[in-house]
Amino acid sequence: MSPLIERKSGKRTAILIETVDAGSMAATEARLDAAQKQWLAATGFRPVPGALALLPGVDGVARVLVGADRHLPMAALGALPYRLPEGVYELAVEGVVDDRDLAALGWALGAYRFDRYRAAERKPAQLVVSPSTLRALAPVIAATTQVRNLVNTPTEDMGPEHLAQAIREHAEEHKAKVREWVGDELLEGNFPTIHAVGRASHRPPRLIELTWGKASNPKLVLIGKGVCFDTGGLDIKPSDGMRWMKKDMGGAAHAIALAGLVMAAKLPVRLTLLVPAVENAISGNAMRPGDVIRTRAGHTVEVDNTDAEGRLVLCDALAFAAEQSPDLIVDFATLTGAARVALGPELPALFTNRDTLADHVLGAADVVHDPLWRLPLWRPYRRMLESYVADFANAGPSRHAGAVTAALYLERFVPDTQNWMHLDTYSWNDGDRPAHPRGGEAQGLRAFFRFLSERYA
Repeated sequence: MSPLIERKSGKRTAILIETVDAGSMAATEARLDAAQKQWLAATGFRPVPGALALLPGVDGVARVLVGADRHLPMAALGALPYRLPEGVYELAVEGVVDDRDLAALGWALGAYRFDRYRAAERKPAQLVVSPSTLRALAPVIAATTQVRNLVNTPTEDMGPEHLAQAIREHAEEHKAKVREWVGDELLEGNFPTIHAVGRASHRPPRLIELTWGKASNPKLVLIGKGVCFDTGGLDIKPSDGMRWMKKDMGGAAHAIALAGLVMAAKLPVRLTLLVPAVENAISGNAMRPGDVIRTRAGHTVEVDNTDAEGRLVLCDALAFAAEQSPDLIVDFATLTGAARVALGPELPALFTNRDTLADHVLGAADVVHDPLWRLPLWRPYRRMLESYVADFANAGPSRHAGAVTAALYLERFVPDTQNWMHLDTYSWNDGDRPAHPRGGEAQGLRAFFRFLSERYA
């Protein structure tokens, strides 16, 4: 059942929801009858974000008051689909939240539940919206749902072959072409680092390529880290660090969903989607600390840590993308815990080699309330990845600036003349927040779609 339904002409049957704060509460109370005022006093309602009051009427609930922060429209209604009784509701004209579309988006995203393996406990309440709002939000809701579903699915049902299937489904819908290099074909195609990371798994590693659009349009390459499970390799993770590693393909989920949005919107680009899909497993042929790999770009890389595998699978994909001399390369990856230490779980770390690109995407992020934060490509820190046997290493002994050094590693595979952006995203909610239920999450997806829509309008 859809959490958003289209407003029909005729008699209004939905229960109105009014967003309130401390500054608006006096005006709201002035419109209430004596019984409703008494009810608010008796229940101790205070207009703080998240507070909820169901005002009584002759036939049941007459109106809903919800405390809201006018600066956070997505959170205003984001917890209500399961806090309110099942039924049909509508955002009142009165209220402190001005952006009705973002409020409706928050409602829809808050109504998400991952129910593949168990029955839903109840249906969400529904919100009435205008036809234009429903049309505008439907693609973004579908893309966000895809990211969440892909990330939430356990690895047994979301291995490299399943990521390939998700890409093929987009290709079928939008008449795109798909090509794959699987197992030892990666060596034949000169993708040695992807092969090295994934060869220890019983499911062969692969690189999946989707292409779409007119050849005469500007070339856009989207890349997503598809590590479907990360044991850490021989530098094995402790159990608490490995527990949620099904989400280590969150970058691939973002790139796949964003490619779907680009194609659905028919943006005038020549799109290439690249997803290196692997499991970082342990067996007799697993890559070892101290191994040296000659990458597609010709750089030799010493494996300092087998748990720094994401940058290894990405570097061959980046080199392959750069060979096409596109207008722009964007990669998404659940790359470092250091980014979470620096910025927390809700704020993805943005890196780019162009200030103008950063300004544009950060502006888009502000408009759609999909926050990003830029971190620097501080090149003196390249010394932290020095190797005495190879051109450089994939990690180093220092625990400082881990997100920066990971981005600097990736930058080695991008020519100075190439426009490039890298998003280090958590792709996960550790707990429930309004509009953001626990589990897989799309972070930066809407910001980048807005950015791309403006860049290639």
